[in-house]
Amino acid sequence: ASLCVLQAQRLLAPRRPRRSFFESFIRTLIIVCAAMAVVLSSISICDGRWLLAEDRLFGLWHFCTTANQSEPHCLRDLSQTGVPGLAVGMGLVRSVGALAVVAAIFGLEFLMVSQVCEDLHSRRKWALGSVLLLASFTLSAGGLLSFVILLRNQVTLLGFTLMFWCQFTASFLFFLNALSGLHVNSITHPWDCP
Repeated sequence: ASLCVLQAQRLLAPRRPRRSFFESFIRTLIIVCAAMAVVLSSISICDGRWLLAEDRLFGLWHFCTTANQSEPHCLRDLSQTGVPGLAVGMGLVRSVGALAVVAAIFGLEFLMVSQVCEDLHSRRKWALGSVLLLASFTLSAGGLLSFVILLRNQVTLLGFTLMFWCQFTASFLFFLNALSGLHVNSITHPWDCP
């Protein structure tokens, strides 16, 4: 009798709508692109050499010059660069960049968990992950903008290094994936509907 009751409850229980292949593919693509952005941003911040201006290389962690030398001479004390406020400014850029990566990692975690463990809260986890990616974009873009403002007198378009463009691309991917994630979440059917 209890077996019959259990089978009847299963038949009468509300079923969760199944995701289409296209929706699953888009969500997977967002997760993969967000992961690539985290890797790009991490590498860019760890290397930190973002601007080449004549014989000087400006980075987040140190400053190098090659004037009258075959080997670059690098200094960790950024106050010796002659650019006012650079030491404090680069500390801020480093901190904001690192916070952007941390927020993106947590956002990526929420996105993945929402897909692996589908429950009543999956949509909320996905939305929270997307919001954290949006916060990552804000922090990352703020760091890039601060860097450019600090070194505005040395900046040329061709002076930016590959690491700067990696951070720029990562920032753009954070923005694109956050908006895509929020949009996908808003146009799909709720998982917790009866």
